[in-house]
Amino acid sequence: GETVPSGFMGRAPMHEVDIVEGPGSVIGPYKLLQEIGEGGMGVVYMAEQTEPMRRRVALKVIKVGMDTRDVIARFEAERQALAMMDHPNIAKALDAGATASGRPYFVMELVQGVPITKYCDENQLDTHERIKLFSRVCRAVQHAHQKGIIHRDIKPSNVMITLHDGVPVPKVIDFGIAKATNQQLTEKTLFTNYGQMIGTPTYVSPEQAEMSGLDIDTRSDIYSLGVLLYELLTGTTPVDSKELMSKGFVEMMRIIREQEPHKPSTRLSTLGEIATKTAGQRGADARHLGSLLRGDLDWIVMKCLEKDRTRRYETANGLAADIGRHLRDEPVVAGPPSSGYRLRKFLSRNR
Repeated sequence: GETVPSGFMGRAPMHEVDIVEGPGSVIGPYKLLQEIGEGGMGVVYMAEQTEPMRRRVALKVIKVGMDTRDVIARFEAERQALAMMDHPNIAKALDAGATASGRPYFVMELVQGVPITKYCDENQLDTHERIKLFSRVCRAVQHAHQKGIIHRDIKPSNVMITLHDGVPVPKVIDFGIAKATNQQLTEKTLFTNYGQMIGTPTYVSPEQAEMSGLDIDTRSDIYSLGVLLYELLTGTTPVDSKELMSKGFVEMMRIIREQEPHKPSTRLSTLGEIATKTAGQRGADARHLGSLLRGDLDWIVMKCLEKDRTRRYETANGLAADIGRHLRDEPVVAGPPSSGYRLRKFLSRNR
């Protein structure tokens, strides 16, 4: 059962159905230790499991008063989405149940780490190492897609890097606004019924910003992966997030739908002194970093960021495969397959 944390004693009496959890509360075999996240409908706690084994986990529970039929359905969809997936780069679902007052909760693997962009910058990973980590994220997203799940909110804070024996392991987390592809689209706008934006403006695809009721498919995640890759390579996003957020909602959506971004190498050349810092975080100088991005990486990123989703990579595996080709000095699908380009690739492979 659930106990009221000692800090709550002496306040207004609580009805049993309205028990508010907090550090020290016990839910089933889980003791809540501290709050680690909060969304529109749920709160996430770090918790300690005592039975049948002792371990730390993340426990997500619906907020008091938010347990409407709609929210419970979305919460359940998130739990089921996680339960369907089994991939080393996706946080695992471990358990589910209900609190004493009947509010559902589910338990996930506790991912203790930092966002992928922060990890790469703090450890000064070079471009080669960054794209190798990124291709593992693509494989994880592909796994979700094969299970019929679109993430719809891929951004650095939802791609955490955790260390396993000193080796960085990406973990895709927070399928909170994931959508099962076999369900009918219910959101006619970018907002849910609770006024929450679906996705983060800097990372949402043009079709998510259309608000036309156009069904969102897996290629929306490909676009968001492209924004993430752009940021890993250049230290900035295709549209500056501060500038974007300073606009009114309608203008924000228009920019996402219509404004063509610069190629990563071009964007880097406009950053001035910031480019020097960005290059330093990647173990290079600005000129060298620009030359690394020109060609393959520019093309790969821009193929992800196509406004017309039919021109993007069909799958996240397709994106990962092109990164693999680039790393092996093979011609990439995203590049213009001119004879001169193929010859240069051949010569670099066979020096």
